[in-house]
Amino acid sequence: MVLVSLRRLIPLLIAIVCLGCTQADIGTVNSIYSYKQPSSDGIGKVYMGREISQVMGHQGAYWLERPSRETEERPDMAVDALGLSPTDTVADIGAGTGYISFRMARKVPDGQVLAVDLQPEMIQRLEAAGDEQGLTNVQTIQAEEDNPHLPSEQVDLVLMVDAYHEFASPREVMTGVVAGLRPGGRVVLAEYRAENPLIMIKRLHKMSEKQAKKEMAAVGLTWIKTDERLPQQHLLFFEKAS
Repeated sequence: MVLVSLRRLIPLLIAIVCLGCTQADIGTVNSIYSYKQPSSDGIGKVYMGREISQVMGHQGAYWLERPSRETEERPDMAVDALGLSPTDTVADIGAGTGYISFRMARKVPDGQVLAVDLQPEMIQRLEAAGDEQGLTNVQTIQAEEDNPHLPSEQVDLVLMVDAYHEFASPREVMTGVVAGLRPGGRVVLAEYRAENPLIMIKRLHKMSEKQAKKEMAAVGLTWIKTDERLPQQHLLFFEKAS
């Protein structure tokens, strides 16, 4: 009778232990974030002292393709600054309409661009535009809020242009980014300078160099340099250990 009772108890004990582990994992994730009353342009979720901004929806795709962007942001200079090699595999996370992805694709004719976005409407628009331009080295990836779905250790460089500050789960996304990088791979953030009050961008859609360094260090990335050649944005370079 005692043996029978113990056999019946073992599955229950295992379930209790597993439940405790799951709750501990959830608690660890939750402890990374805090919550507050949302700002006018925020979601009320705070990460390392920074309130995460609202996402620009696919309805704002026209803003990404505005003609004035060529002079306001100088995407040509931004892509040149990356120092891409023709065979590189690069990821554009928060790719949107492909505005930057397509420029990078022409720099890596024997490589590949992984155009990653959360919104299926953006993915559809990007795929249609890529077909129209005859680009065969751009592959789209449908991301999740907490997972960019990059292939493991295959990416030479990950670029995020005015996107990182909108990630609702930045720690989880960046953990996925680091996992997707080759040893020695790089991450580049292009973010409007929070240090400059004259840049007419909403506060939560800008990021300081100090804040970016802190958040990237939290996932094990090392700051390499900050390139200030662009009119309004930092280009912040980080590296995964070799």
